[in-house]
Amino acid sequence: MKLAVIGNGRMGQMIGAVCAKGNEFEVAGYVGPDACASLGEIENVDAAIDFSYPGNLEMVLQNAMERRLPLVIGTTGLSAEQGEAIRAASDMIPIVWANNFSTGVTVLARLARMAAAALGDDFDIEITETHHNQKEDAPSGTAKMLLSAVDPNGEYAVMNGREGRPGKRGREIGMHALRGGTVAGEHSVHFFGQMEEIELRHRADSREIFARGALRAAAFAVKAGPGLYDMEDVLFSRKTENNTDLK
Repeated sequence: MKLAVIGNGRMGQMIGAVCAKGNEFEVAGYVGPDACASLGEIENVDAAIDFSYPGNLEMVLQNAMERRLPLVIGTTGLSAEQGEAIRAASDMIPIVWANNFSTGVTVLARLARMAAAALGDDFDIEITETHHNQKEDAPSGTAKMLLSAVDPNGEYAVMNGREGRPGKRGREIGMHALRGGTVAGEHSVHFFGQMEEIELRHRADSREIFARGALRAAAFAVKAGPGLYDMEDVLFSRKTENNTDLK
């Protein structure tokens, strides 16, 4: 499978390195500094993977729609308007859009959703995330994904850290971001009950796990019909336009 990779930074290069280890995927070209200026310059590709920056999105979506090219989007920091543009484009092409492409994090989110539904209001929920000191946004997109998993209907207030005298805890979920060193990513969901606690935790030791997940998403996308998918679709529903399982 020939891939166009938008973004030739750390994640883009990691995708190339993982592809080079096997014979299933090949990077046909990169978009970025000292590479191609746009996706349109890369020909003969089966799918595109975007791990660049929000300013590239319009170009990527336009070219992918013109070429009916399956698309994997891992760029973070997108605006609400850009999210709507992705949804509109998915009417024409298959798009896998996720804040985190780790298969382990995808399973973590599903477990957190199940735990929150089972435990209910008897347990207080807190989410913590830790990343390297170069990460610009907080809380992380993955932490927000976990928040949506445990509170899908937005019924709880969100406390992004606490300071001063916030008073006793109300109907809320705490979100806490730590930054330092070279941590690839660590996320925990805590459920605090009466005299017991449950912690669900995932730690990433290398960005390679995100690259491998993105490649798995690309393999899913090329067999899927137009639509908007996430990593839960890739791992759990795994249905193609022909209603057959992706092997």
